[in-house]
Order: sequence, then structure tokens, then C-alpha cells
Amino acid sequence: MKAIEIRNKYLNFFKNHGHSVIPSAPLIPENDPSVLFTTAGMQPLVPYLLGEKHPEGTRLTDYQKCVRTNDIDEVGDNRHLTYFEMLGNWSLGDYFKEESIAMSFEFLTKELGIPAEKLSVTCFAGDNDCPRDDVSANVWKKVGIPENRIYFYGKDDNWWIAGEEGPCGPDTEMFYDTGKPACCEDCQPSCDCGKYVEIWNNVFMEYFKDKNGYSKLTKKNVDTGLGLERMTMLLEGKETPFDTELFSPIMEKLNELQKQDYIESRRIVAEHLRSSMMIIADGGRPSNIDRGYVLRRLIRRMIRHLNKLQINLEELSTLININVENLKEMYPELENNKETIKNVILEEKDKFVKTLTHGEREFQKEIQKCEQNRSKKIAGEVVFKLYDTYGFPPEVTKELAEENGYEVDLEHFNELFKKHQEKSRQGSEQKFKGGLAETTGETVAYHTATHLLNAALKQVIGKDAHQRGSNITVDRMRFDFNCDHKLTDEEKKAVEDLVNEWIQEGLEVTKQEMKKEEAINSGAECMFIEKYPDIVTVYSIGNVSKELCGGPHVKNTKELGTFKIKKEESSSSGIRRIKAVLIK
Repeated sequence: MKAIEIRNKYLNFFKNHGHSVIPSAPLIPENDPSVLFTTAGMQPLVPYLLGEKHPEGTRLTDYQKCVRTNDIDEVGDNRHLTYFEMLGNWSLGDYFKEESIAMSFEFLTKELGIPAEKLSVTCFAGDNDCPRDDVSANVWKKVGIPENRIYFYGKDDNWWIAGEEGPCGPDTEMFYDTGKPACCEDCQPSCDCGKYVEIWNNVFMEYFKDKNGYSKLTKKNVDTGLGLERMTMLLEGKETPFDTELFSPIMEKLNELQKQDYIESRRIVAEHLRSSMMIIADGGRPSNIDRGYVLRRLIRRMIRHLNKLQINLEELSTLININVENLKEMYPELENNKETIKNVILEEKDKFVKTLTHGEREFQKEIQKCEQNRSKKIAGEVVFKLYDTYGFPPEVTKELAEENGYEVDLEHFNELFKKHQEKSRQGSEQKFKGGLAETTGETVAYHTATHLLNAALKQVIGKDAHQRGSNITVDRMRFDFNCDHKLTDEEKKAVEDLVNEWIQEGLEVTKQEMKKEEAINSGAECMFIEKYPDIVTVYSIGNVSKELCGGPHVKNTKELGTFKIKKEESSSSGIRRIKAVLIK
């Protein structure tokens, strides 16, 4: 069964069960301070899971484009993906465990045709904080899963919380039995032997955790997620996502073009090309910081492996064309932005070729140092420096070293690389965790201030200045906007003064729900208008700002304090960035 068939079956099934189909949010979050990219289906819905009323009602479903960056270096094996699609359905204070589980079972067995005997499930085992989830287990028995295929695990496996405090609750997870032999007598879904593959996760948010412990929520939510690539792989009977129709055309072309045969390199090129194209189509551009750096890293890693396969880099245009043709039904934005995607990737390719040339010069300097020290071994620190500072691949360093009669301390390099990788992973995880956990008075104030800053920039720079992204913590805000020049001191002061003037005026912040067309006709601004549902939420700040937004916001601008610009700099080509604080 093709991926788009699975997606359409999913959305139609839940639509027929009273859910409103909402569009996928863009990969680059418009108003989420927690991450560089949209990382999960629930991420754009956090304000509504925390209590905001959603304009489309209490039952929602969608497909969500996602990028997760903490496993980039794992891509190349048989399962890791940077870009993936998540199917989800939500209940915002509507149905709960019984109806959620019943719908999940019906969709899997009747719509997708998965035999019930292929399914096993897990539930929360209970602890001193919260009881065992026998309710979910009993519902599974009722719909047809026998007791010997219902497993109970603790908080590490079957519990979800947004950060250290906040809404939380047990989850139930569904696993597909691949038919592979059991690894041991006690083989079960917690094993990583490959016999069981997790396919769906239903989170039941019925508790709230704070410093005093857990309490019951009056309004209970359901948040679910089903990975499309994984489900496609299983239903097509394939071993990896790269064997499915999502990747097969590009994999076949790479196999045809390659002069050296490396399956890992083909997978890396195929995955990173698709991920890069999706990010660029949603407005991402390469740079040396934040999401731009991630995009640059994806493109450059892809190019390194094209070189490893000995594929002419001029073939990149052909590879992009193949992906657009293969994926345009699922993602029309790829076809609509094809020329931009090509221009961005090819320009980055040219820059990286120059980087490689520069890296070779640096390598020669290190060889000279080795000669002076009478050493025939290049230190791991040097290999890492060439990789981290100049983007010079360690395998290229090794090849050049051997050609010159030198050894390379790859063991030490790998130690340094693992530390770097772990630091990056922790940073990525903490960014997600911290952002969602910190829906505080400070972050709400900064969120509101981004609207004022956006309005001020339009007055000072021009009406064509638009927000291109934001990042917020409890301590500061960052705001990206399109602009063709570095702001002068006079422009920065004018922006700062305008924002503070509006704060001092004590402007009321109001919220309205209306049709999307009506909102746009009224002058409301937003990024990615096509990604919004038919009914939208519009926040107005006095008469100075009107934007489509999910919130939350302060009630009055006087709550914000004093706005101070700390820095203005380039974010990427044509995009500037302001870093600012609120002083109370």
C-alpha cells in the first residue's frame, strides 16, 4: 500500500469519526519557541493541549511534516530518517481511552487490513505516583487483543510528559509482529531484536505534574502519533524505508550513477536530499547558525557521500527532478518551489567544493607540522578540527594521509566525535523539552513582544518586512525577518522606541476566530497562509498589530516591561536577526 493511500485512508477514517482535518504546519515553526524545526505532530498543537480553544473544535486529525536533528549521523543505517511524516488524531477534552483505542484498532485491522494476531500492545505498569492502566488494558481485551499480547511497562516506556512539569499521562503503544524469529524465550515489544516494530502511540493526558507531585486534570486530552514511513515499509513488506516507493526511484538512479558501491552512502544521499528539499520548500536556507546550519550540514553530508560514490555533482539537478516527480502528489510544494530548491542546493554545493579545497590546504599545513615533529601519525584532535572547523570529512583526511605515508588516529577522533554528537543530541532534546515545559509568563510575554517587533519593523523598514522565524526562552527572544541590509543605529533605535511606546500605551490584546479569507482581507498577517485551517485565530494588539496565531499572549502590553534590542545580525542570505530582552 502506497504512502499517500495510507495517509488518505487515515485522514478520511478520522474525518468520518467526527474529526476536523487540519493542514500540516510548516517545518519551520512560526510561533513555537521550543525547537528549530517542527519535530512532532503534537508540537503545533501545544497551546490547545494546554487549554487554548482550537477554532476547528475538539476532534482534530492531520498529517504533520517533521524534522528531527539529533540522529543525523545515524542516517545511513536501515531505519533512521531526518525528515518523516507523522499522522495524528487528537481529542481536546472530548473522547478518551475507550473510544481512542477502539478507533485505533478499527483503523489498523479494517482500513489497513492488518491481522489482529499481528498486533501486540503495551500499557503503563503503574507506580507510587499513578496506578496501573488497567482501563486501557481492558479496552484492548474488549476489542480483540488477548491478554498474552498485552504488556505492562514503567514510565520510561509508557508515560509522556512535556518537560519536567505540566500535563502528562500514561500511553498505550501498538506493535507490529514482523514474523521474524523471537530472540529469546521471553521476546516481547521491549526487545530491540526487530521482531516487534512500534507503529502507533496513544497518549492519555489525564494528570498534571508540579513540584508537589501529580494531580488529576479536569479536562483530559488524547494525543496520538503514527509514523507514515514505517507503516508504509511494513505494509509493503519491505526491510527498510529506503526500499519503499518513497525512495526507490532515487535509490535506483544512485545505483545507476555510482562508480563505487556503498549502500550507506546511497541511503544518506537519498534521505538528506529529501530532507533538504522539504526544508527549503518551507522557507529554510543554509547558514552558519541554528536551522540554517542543520540544512547546510545535511546538504554537505549529502555531497560528501556523492563524492564517495564517485557520482558527478552535476547530477544533482537530475536527482532533484526525480524526487520532485516522485513526491509531488504528496508534497505539491516541492514542484511549486523546484527552481528555488535547485538554486539553493547547487549554490551550497559550490560553496562546499571551495571548502573542501580550503580543507586540503589546511591538511597540508598539518602534514608539515608532522614532518617538523618527526611524527608519522596525524592526531585525532587534528582530524576533528579539520572536520568541525572546515567541514573536511574524516574519511578524506584518512585517504590523503595514507597517500602521504601517514597514519591517522581515528580512535581518538571517534571519541571526540562521540562527545560532540552526544552534546548535540542533548542540546536538541533539551531545546524541545525546555521549550514545551517553559510555557511561562516570561515566554508568553516574549511571544507577544514578537508581534510588536514585527509591526515596528514594518513601519521603520517597510511594509514588505515579514517575520521569518522566532525563538524564545524565559530570558530572551530572537526574531528573524527579511531585509536586504544591516539595520543602522537610527533604525534600531526607531524600532525599539516604537515597541516601548506601544507597551507604555497599555494596548489591549484581543482574540477573534474567523474564516481564513476574512482574516487575510482584514489585514491580518501570517507566515505560510496555505498551512492554516479554514477557521483561524487572530490576535490583535490595539490598532498596531493583527496576526494569525495560536497564542498564548498577555492581556495588555503594560505587562511586558521595557523592550531592549541587544544585537542585530545576519541570519542567512536576505534574512536579518534581532536578539532582544524584556526588562521588568
